[in-house]
Amino acid sequence: MRRENRRPNLQQKKSIDKIILYAGIGVAVLAMIVFALFMYSKSLNSDEKNGTMSLEQMANMANNNVGNTQSASTEMGKSVEEAENEIKNTTNNTNTSNTTNNTNAVKNTTNTNANQSTNKANVTTNAKPTKTEEPKKEISFEKPVEGEMVREYAKDNLIYSATLEEWTTHLGMDIKADKTTVVKSAEAGTIKSIKNDPRFGLTVVIEHEDNFQTVYSNLLTAEFVVEGEKIEKGQSIGTVGNTAVFEIAEEPHLHFEIWKDSLPVDPSIYLK
Repeated sequence: MRRENRRPNLQQKKSIDKIILYAGIGVAVLAMIVFALFMYSKSLNSDEKNGTMSLEQMANMANNNVGNTQSASTEMGKSVEEAENEIKNTTNNTNTSNTTNNTNAVKNTTNTNANQSTNKANVTTNAKPTKTEEPKKEISFEKPVEGEMVREYAKDNLIYSATLEEWTTHLGMDIKADKTTVVKSAEAGTIKSIKNDPRFGLTVVIEHEDNFQTVYSNLLTAEFVVEGEKIEKGQSIGTVGNTAVFEIAEEPHLHFEIWKDSLPVDPSIYLK
């Protein structure tokens, strides 16, 4: 009987010990929870206090700055205007600078092109020097035959013709010479024609430079030249005769004319 009574007591004791152990653990856990809640609550109070102070400080700052609101707004307005002016000035300066730079660039390009053109012209001039033309020598004529001038050039006045027995013009000069006297070219040129003129007899016409022509009439012969032949100054072209019908009453002579640009001129002006 006694042994049976002891066993239940031991089991109860173990049960009580477990209960105490679990209770201690529960109390410890509960204490930890309570402590954690306390610390969390303290932290919240501290944050709330700090937040309240921040709000109060902000309120004070706002109150202190109420009087400065208008000046701040004015200063802000000024700042905006100044900013706009700065932007405008910057834009104008930029545009002016760009315009100046563009103008300078155009000038520089023009100067470069001008310098290049000048250099090209200099290169061309150096590569192919311009040939300077020598001044043209003024043409002069020599007397085609030696002798006395018996009748002058008369275009604007009249002279008496013994053959025609009247006063008339005379578009050449008559140089007295014996028959068969050699007649020479007054200047280098080309024989244009050799013909029997019905008024002035056997006639030779020579073309020269600068649209000059010389006419040799009243010839006896023209055997030394042919039409189209190039001759030199002083070259023989024929001989003096008496074949001019309009001057048949005169002594043997050479009838000599000079024409310039298809018009007769005074031979005495061009003869040496």
